[in-house]
Amino acid sequence: MAIKGSLKEASLPDVLQLLALGQKTGCLSVTDRSNLGNIYFNDGWICHASIVNRRDRLGDMLVKSGKITHEQLEQAIERQSKERRSKLGQILLASGAITQADLEKCVRIQVEEAVYYLFTWTQGSFRFEVDVQPEGEDVSLSVNPESLLLEGARRIDEWSLIEKKVPSFDSIFAVDEARLSDTEVELTEEQQLVARLLDGERDVTQLIEESGLSEFDTGKALYGLITAGFVHRTAARSKARSSQPAEETRIEEHCNLGVAFFKTGMLEEATREFRHVIELKPAEVSAHFYLGLVATKQNDWAEAQRAFHRAVEAGGAQSTALYNLGLCYEKLGRLDEAEATFGDAAHRARRDPRILTAWGIVAMRQHKFEVAEGRLDRAQEVAEGDQLPVVWYWARSIVAAEREDFETAQAVLRDGIDRFPRNPVLRNNLAAMLEVIGETEQAEKLLRAAHADGLVLPQLSKNLGDVLYRAGHYDDAWEAYQQAVKLNVDLGDDTYFKLGNIAYKRLDHATASAMWQKTLQLNPRHQLARTNIDTMSALQ
Repeated sequence: MAIKGSLKEASLPDVLQLLALGQKTGCLSVTDRSNLGNIYFNDGWICHASIVNRRDRLGDMLVKSGKITHEQLEQAIERQSKERRSKLGQILLASGAITQADLEKCVRIQVEEAVYYLFTWTQGSFRFEVDVQPEGEDVSLSVNPESLLLEGARRIDEWSLIEKKVPSFDSIFAVDEARLSDTEVELTEEQQLVARLLDGERDVTQLIEESGLSEFDTGKALYGLITAGFVHRTAARSKARSSQPAEETRIEEHCNLGVAFFKTGMLEEATREFRHVIELKPAEVSAHFYLGLVATKQNDWAEAQRAFHRAVEAGGAQSTALYNLGLCYEKLGRLDEAEATFGDAAHRARRDPRILTAWGIVAMRQHKFEVAEGRLDRAQEVAEGDQLPVVWYWARSIVAAEREDFETAQAVLRDGIDRFPRNPVLRNNLAAMLEVIGETEQAEKLLRAAHADGLVLPQLSKNLGDVLYRAGHYDDAWEAYQQAVKLNVDLGDDTYFKLGNIAYKRLDHATASAMWQKTLQLNPRHQLARTNIDTMSALQ
């Protein structure tokens, strides 16, 4: 379960300390008004941190430290624009411009600065999602949160002073050139850099971006300059900053926040941001698409279907949008529409095994087993050695079994288990098939092994109970059935009926009656349960 709360009730340093002591792994998302930051943990150690819509200063830090030139940075940025999946650090590393040690040092500083800045957020909320990890980062770090707490506390104290002189990042300052030129006071490197950029037009946000300094270092430099009387706040605001941002910029900001919220499981916040996008640009495909993904996370398949349909109508008739729309139709039981939609997607992406698999499953649900077999086999062909989704093994084995090709069904399931050994569905289905063909001992062995491995699935426990019940191992069957109903209290009337039978064999008539009563609640037409209750009542 997610850990969440308000920053007014628990400060961020306290939350970090709690996660460190608990040796947690996952993502801590922090919001402050329209801002979002993420801190990722691995066994209680910080492995990454980022702030959405905050400029990546890795290149600036490398230039400032003399590791690369401005020209090398521009070349790397130009290359990154063509290779969008490549990270700037990896491009510079591959070109030989920096070493791995250079990269790790700068990334560590960047992560630490992000955490320090997040410490200054006192409004908003936090949410921790277990086992969420960053995607495709340059460097894997291990930063002890406790090592950041003292420096963070010092910066929070200093920041409270800085805010008295620099009340917001929208503030604009101008330098007193005459006074600055007459002074003999030696300015720090950061103060000199900030002073050169002060023109009465740039606000603090622009100073941070153009100087390459952190928020804290920029604020500290400004504080010193203001206190010494070299800089003053202007009454005028920059035209560029006083007017509303360009519509495209606002759309991009809302999209970026929406995606970040979605990835960290903050679905209400993600919905809010994507709706802002649609208000600004009703035909924005990505916003409708992500609203569909949010709805699927909430199991609202009707709303997801409407959102994906809008994405397709808005010009997003790409295979991915069609694939998700097809899944919604399937979940809603609208199989003819799912069939047509997956067919359209497969026509656009002929070599996508995921789409072909979904198309095959729809045919299977329509009892068109020969058609399903053809589509699933085609998915296997185009995969060309790449790993097929686990659902392919499930579907292909069912199709083979329906066509009474039990040898193929077993082979597919065993192959799937080799590739996905922790998947309980595949192991359960193989056990069920072994029992059907009379290999009861093998089925029991497989189900017991799955239980011993800690695999959790109500049907798996129930099937083990059925095998043991038929073999007369009633005590073991009782344990298996109890585990099944603990996982799903409405698993099935036959489970409670057999629990009642076992209790009756133990002469525990009260429990037997309760189990048979539960059987009738689930299935009022279960005649044997009713007969058993009536018979037991007559004997008492």
